[in-house]
Amino acid sequence: MSGTPEGPAPTADLVRSAVTESHHGTSDGVPTAVRPPTGAPPAAGPGPSPGAPPVPSPGTSGAAFAAAPLAMAVVDREGLISAANDSLGALLGAAPDAFAGRIAADLVDLSSDARTWHAYREVLRGRQARLRCTRRIKHPDGHSLWVQVTVSPLPGEEAVLLSVADISSRRELQARLRHLQMHDPVTRLPNRTLFFERLTAALEAAAYEESGTGRIGLCYLDLDGFKAVNDTLGHRVGDRLLAAVAERLTRCADQAGYARTATPLVARLGGDEFALLVDDSTGTDQLAELAEAVLDALQAPFDLAGQRMSLSASIGVVERRAAGTSATGLMQAADTTLYWAKADGKARWTLFDPERNAHRMTRQALASTLRPAVDRGEFALEYQPLVSMEDGGVRGVEALVRWNHPQFGVLTPNRFIGLAEEDGSIVQLGRWVLVTACRQARRWQLDHPDLPPIFVSVNVAVRQVWDSDLVADVAQTLAETGLAPQLLQLELTESAVMGSAGRPLQALQALSDMGVGIAIDDFGTGYSNLAYLSRLPVSVLKLDGSFVRGFQYESRDAAEADARSNPADAVIVEALIQLAHRLGLSVTAECVETSAQATRLRGIGCDTGQGWLYSRPVAPDRISELIGRPGVQAPAGNP
Repeated sequence: MSGTPEGPAPTADLVRSAVTESHHGTSDGVPTAVRPPTGAPPAAGPGPSPGAPPVPSPGTSGAAFAAAPLAMAVVDREGLISAANDSLGALLGAAPDAFAGRIAADLVDLSSDARTWHAYREVLRGRQARLRCTRRIKHPDGHSLWVQVTVSPLPGEEAVLLSVADISSRRELQARLRHLQMHDPVTRLPNRTLFFERLTAALEAAAYEESGTGRIGLCYLDLDGFKAVNDTLGHRVGDRLLAAVAERLTRCADQAGYARTATPLVARLGGDEFALLVDDSTGTDQLAELAEAVLDALQAPFDLAGQRMSLSASIGVVERRAAGTSATGLMQAADTTLYWAKADGKARWTLFDPERNAHRMTRQALASTLRPAVDRGEFALEYQPLVSMEDGGVRGVEALVRWNHPQFGVLTPNRFIGLAEEDGSIVQLGRWVLVTACRQARRWQLDHPDLPPIFVSVNVAVRQVWDSDLVADVAQTLAETGLAPQLLQLELTESAVMGSAGRPLQALQALSDMGVGIAIDDFGTGYSNLAYLSRLPVSVLKLDGSFVRGFQYESRDAAEADARSNPADAVIVEALIQLAHRLGLSVTAECVETSAQATRLRGIGCDTGQGWLYSRPVAPDRISELIGRPGVQAPAGNP
């Protein structure tokens, strides 16, 4: 420990009177306690002669110095010991007079670091009040001692007092306490605190030392289903299982460290989470081998108190250069990768993927700004025509929301609707879409009073039904915008509608009774519970585009077109259309891209079509241009 200046030492009071008493009786200012006795030959050097007894002058103070329980020595301004007491001799295994003339700094290792050495020299010169430091010194019999060294000036004297206190027992106790503090009591592995200390040190060493690989690796694992063990068998069995897992992980680490420069550090980070830290890793192959070894080791059944149980783990693996990597950043990457391993099916290891992580970070960035984006007016609606298969006229439009994100540009619904449903902001966003779309539909109606009005179709998430009063929202919106209920269609996915019961079903029925159309979107990809379909208040089926893509081949030869198309799709689509018509429902085909598809859909009775053949999603003014045309179709070559 580096030396630090402090105030006057209380130990100095113990010898002050002895030293100053002799000083008052001298003519040259040299204390009797540090000068040779009368009749002795003069010293050859700055310190006393080797034969001079290094004890204070006779008297009460001198006796107190000699018998003091604290090991002490008087050191002259040159750094040489001029007197030592019995306690110092007992502590260091030598007679007190054996220290006379010796260099005090060498005795207690004060020159081992530059800062302490400088502070010590400043005390000797009278420029610093005090030095206190901790040193590890070797006893003559071979064992080591931890001592606290204090050096303080003797007022009015050309000398300093060196005191040495044995703190070995205290250091040993501190070491035991630190071990308990830094290790997990259940597994006896390093705990989270010690793990992060070692991780930080490893990153610093790998980043600045040129001898290693400069890389670091981490396997971060979580036991699959461990909570069930605690819940069913109790925490005592759970703790025994954790200890058994720790033994296997330690064995894996030892085997991985064989013939390598270092063994991976195994730590328990808390609960059923463990980590294996690989310092100076050689690449992802090394980490992959370690992760595989861990999975294999944990596959063997555990026998605990007559209980035989199997266990698996999910592992996130990260390996990278240490330079530019922080402990926090490495753990975040490992935690993310562990989540991927669990999401991908558990009982596996997954390697960190920067691209996948970038997508996750983008997703988080979008989620954090979704709610305020509505208030900031970052959303806009585009509309895609729903065209009659019979005459090509526009019968309605589907409102499609776009997010004009200030950082990521224009985002389509598949980038953020799922996030909005997860955090509940879909309610606020859905209400805005509903109001905006109805207001625009009413405007088209007013702008084209001589033409039949077109309806607007708005997508609705089931969470909007659960988390808000959708019926009241629709009623209020229709009242405020003046749009007739028959000109509003609400679209729900097949999986949401088919599983509707209770409140969602009641809401759909109320909306249907109000006159609002209900459409099932992406029909044919979900439950397809056709028996349940007849009991739902649905008016439109929208066939999923995957069926229509089976009609993708266009040819002047109808026979050739039939041969190149998927006949199963044609059979399914025709059957669904016939079923819908018998139930009194109309059918809209999605993703119509070619005239051949449109022709075949028209031939099997499809009512309306939607897709790029007619128009991409466009701004409201473009829809105004399409309204009233006898037939809508994209120019040749437009997909």
